[in-house]
Amino acid sequence: MFIESIQLNNYRNYDSADVTFSPGVNIFFGDNAQGKTNLLEAVYLSGTSRSHRGSRDRELIRFGQEEAHVRLFFRKNELSHRLDFHLKQKKPKGIAIDGLPIKKSSELLGMLHIVFFSPEDLGMIKNGPSMRRKFLDMEMSQLDKGYLQYLGSYSRLLTERNNLLKQIAVFPQLRDTLDGWDEQLIFTGEKIIEKRRQFIARIDEMMREIHGQLSGSREEIRVSYEKNISAEEFRDALWKRRDRDVRTGTTSVGPHRDDMAFFINDVDIRRFGSQGQQRTAALALKLSEIRLIEQISGDRPVLLLDDVLSELDSHRQQFLLENLSDIQTMISCTGLDDFVGTRVHLDKVFYVEQGNVREYDKKNGR
Repeated sequence: MFIESIQLNNYRNYDSADVTFSPGVNIFFGDNAQGKTNLLEAVYLSGTSRSHRGSRDRELIRFGQEEAHVRLFFRKNELSHRLDFHLKQKKPKGIAIDGLPIKKSSELLGMLHIVFFSPEDLGMIKNGPSMRRKFLDMEMSQLDKGYLQYLGSYSRLLTERNNLLKQIAVFPQLRDTLDGWDEQLIFTGEKIIEKRRQFIARIDEMMREIHGQLSGSREEIRVSYEKNISAEEFRDALWKRRDRDVRTGTTSVGPHRDDMAFFINDVDIRRFGSQGQQRTAALALKLSEIRLIEQISGDRPVLLLDDVLSELDSHRQQFLLENLSDIQTMISCTGLDDFVGTRVHLDKVFYVEQGNVREYDKKNGR
């Protein structure tokens, strides 16, 4: 699987762009704030229906315009496919797969597997649990439609339960209606907990191998699923905390409070690890993600590296670059110095300036 090309109209700082990619390594270089990240963001949007930066749809539209369009062509199992996105200022976006509109953006997930790696991801280990849950939910949703459905149901049920808790504070007679919502929340929550347990066990296995290579086997990493509550205890915990939940107006227990823990030689590196250990673990996690997608889906994902090489030391840079074989990669950077002396073949190089993308002549340097 690889992306053939992308077309942008009125997207971020792009008036229009039409870029044809290589199935190998594609480099986008230029000064900061020229549009490199915006281009990678449009690719990520095409595979997930959302911005990796959490931006709202209207923020993706070029300033002063009412709508934007993104069209991406990719090849999968020897067949070409087209994804179309119509972003609007005051209406929900429209999405079409091979010219056929879809009703829910979730129908898109799994069509095009994408792994995005940015400098912010290097902080995933030390930052709060919400970032690690976001990683879990996005990667699992791309690989497991059942998980995606349970996650969507759980999110809706949680919102409804929290709204009801706030109403009970004013209308106590509504308290008995919590039972029905709790039963549904427990059912979907148990499914999410079990699927996360299985996924994290596989990530743990992958990371141990990759981290061992990265650290020269000097350190041993372990990834643990920190359940907020076990599936077996979820029902009792909801009942015991009901009074507290009514007082606070929020659900205090459940998989929406889960986390992942990372241990090196049995030390929790979220709190006690060095920056080097945390960054090595984050890199191993991303590389594990690639291998797991290949293992589960049978597809090689597209890897997007957004200015991440400058944040890694030479050893980690080299390890990452040497793991790019047989996978389509798009790399944004300010210059080409990071690739001097490496064995990475730069299949296509593009220069990005003020929302314009042109192919760069590597031999003649222009």
